[in-house]
Amino acid sequence: MEFSSKLLEKAVNEMSQLPGIGKRTALRLVLHLLKQPKEQTTFLSQALTNMREEVQFCESCHNISDAAICDICSNAKRDRQIICVVEDIRDVMAIENTGQFRGIYHVLGGKISPIDGVGPSQLNINSLVDKVKLGEVKEIIFALSSTMEGDTTNFYIFRQIQDFDVVTTTIARGISVGDELEYADEVTLGRSILQRVPFEKSFKNN
Repeated sequence: MEFSSKLLEKAVNEMSQLPGIGKRTALRLVLHLLKQPKEQTTFLSQALTNMREEVQFCESCHNISDAAICDICSNAKRDRQIICVVEDIRDVMAIENTGQFRGIYHVLGGKISPIDGVGPSQLNINSLVDKVKLGEVKEIIFALSSTMEGDTTNFYIFRQIQDFDVVTTTIARGISVGDELEYADEVTLGRSILQRVPFEKSFKNN
């Protein structure tokens, strides 16, 4: 792709680093920005800069937050005895959109995947186990995607906490095997949360 401007070429190259954005799409987006008032581009760049510099991770659940403790964890109306374990913030957003869950979350930051070089020590698992050890958690809900990596992660965590007095459940398989939570419709996901089943039953039947 030939460019008449080095500045344009650099902007396109940077934009194309985003997931799912190829060079042609990046060029279209950059040209769109050039047609907009300069203030619009300034607002966009400032929003991205502020996000990168000021966004935090909740000290309790590891969710992305504007403060040390996120709005969900600091909400007195949430049931802190029920923790829903998810892969990342997109899963939190998906479950919140159902309006069916009133507990809190624990964001692992990924799934165990030896092929990708991701082991338990690289995920937020130890802090979850520490919460269980305190004896204040009654139920852990595994809400990872029903993939091999998701099931492996669920089972690893289960083994770490099985000797403690905590109920472990998993979302009902209204979500198709291999599906990611963020792509599930809200009704199906909401029902999967409400109709969760004991975790031991889920893996013994596989």
